[in-house]
Amino acid sequence: MSTGMPASSGSLEHANVVLGAPEIGRALTRIAHEILERNKGGDGVVLLGIPTRGLPLARRLAQRLADVEPGLDPGALAGSLDVTMYRDDLAHQPTRTIGATDIPGGGLDGRVVVLVDDVLYSGRTIRAALDAISDLGRPRAVQLAALVDRGHRELPIRADYVGKNLPTSTTERVRVLLEETDGRDAVVIDGGTR
Repeated sequence: MSTGMPASSGSLEHANVVLGAPEIGRALTRIAHEILERNKGGDGVVLLGIPTRGLPLARRLAQRLADVEPGLDPGALAGSLDVTMYRDDLAHQPTRTIGATDIPGGGLDGRVVVLVDDVLYSGRTIRAALDAISDLGRPRAVQLAALVDRGHRELPIRADYVGKNLPTSTTERVRVLLEETDGRDAVVIDGGTR
């Protein structure tokens, strides 16, 4: 997760739920339509989810793309991109488990890669993802889809598709909970001054 805080840690009793399951579903449907419109269909599009929660979001988006454009195979659209070894904060973070990178058949060369992440914050995870992609191939274009953009960018990175812009203070935590990883869908904010 882009906040550096596991979604399951801490109590949710004082958290402010800003998106529930219906809002997350609508946001993903809208993003899927925007991806298809911008790219004139889904041919040549690859969705790469950044673990942990970017991966189930990429799979959900792939299914929505296939729902709109029936010739698409959702299983062939989505993959995962582990960016652990490309991060610039490895010396300052606890040891991380290296995850799997799974590129759909056909590779990345000449295709439109849509990176999918749960929260866009400083931009450092996405910078690491761009470095990882450059080692894997040469896409025609790279785009970014984020369920939540909370601001506070440290690098000049901007999402092409955003589910919800969520202005936050740096003392607040934005946590994305997904059915696949947490047993329910929600976006919550906690911390900060009250």
